[in-house]
Amino acid sequence: MKRHQSLAILSREHHAALILAQLLKKDAPVYKGLPADLASKAEYASRFYKHDLAKHFEDEERVVIKKIKGINSALDKMAAEIIADHATLRKLFATIPGDDSLATHLDKIGNALEQHIRKEERAFFPLLQELCNEKLLAEIGTALST
Repeated sequence: MKRHQSLAILSREHHAALILAQLLKKDAPVYKGLPADLASKAEYASRFYKHDLAKHFEDEERVVIKKIKGINSALDKMAAEIIADHATLRKLFATIPGDDSLATHLDKIGNALEQHIRKEERAFFPLLQELCNEKLLAEIGTALST
């Protein structure tokens, strides 16, 4: 299903976050222009979260989820899962250790982030597009653009 124009900005942000997810996994290949050692990956992940992902999560919750609340029980259930995923990811990013467990923790973040994004792209966004009318999708797009 082609992504609705109103959600395209979130999908583009997902692309960058998927690259981060892959970078953080154990045995990740070296990505040109991105950190290669664990400490630098941890620093990069923290910075990316602070400057990009935190706002992305907030936009999804403040705009998308707030506007769709009560439209459909399946959407409400999925929205609750998205919010729970965000809480888990916030906690994971906030507790990046500086010790021997760093590789395991980064791998956990990478896998959780990838699963979350896949859920949104493959299940949540298609359901939004199916159940929300054009007017509501346009309102979401406008709110995300400001």
